[in-house]
Amino acid sequence: MTPGAEAAMRLLLARGETLAVAESLTGGLVAAELTVLPGASKVFRGSVTSYATDLKEKLLDVDGSLLAERGAVDPEVALQMARGVRVALAADWGIATTGVAGPEPQDGHPVGEVFVAVRGPRGEEKVAELRLNGQRAEIRMESVRSVLKLLLQQLSGERPGNDRAQDTEQNGGT
Repeated sequence: MTPGAEAAMRLLLARGETLAVAESLTGGLVAAELTVLPGASKVFRGSVTSYATDLKEKLLDVDGSLLAERGAVDPEVALQMARGVRVALAADWGIATTGVAGPEPQDGHPVGEVFVAVRGPRGEEKVAELRLNGQRAEIRMESVRSVLKLLLQQLSGERPGNDRAQDTEQNGGT
């Protein structure tokens, strides 16, 4: 269990707010990380694992022309996923992951290029761009940790760097 999951769930519970998750490359790992916690049902509304690009449009209301133009690995796609899951699952907060876990590059994007996003109830929005190293499993788990850390930062009012995007170079599994 990641420390960010427990801390975020405590803050959400204290605030009486709920959370929904939209996942692509993490394939349900964020939801699994959250639901391992006792009492998660008081906060966690559910998740959409939109691994296929067309599901991002159909289930999460991501703009189809954006997907056609830029593909699924894009900061605006991540943000629209977070917005869409928040609405679709009637949650106060929405978080999202999209990117390339490998082992091969995808649509011109290198392995380890990941975008995580958060959308809050008062219009709070944040997208972080990650450049992760490591094997597929490490990239996926670091993406989980990163989106939960981003959520925690937004919940606690931290504003590291640019409010729109954050570039980080990280090693998976660290």
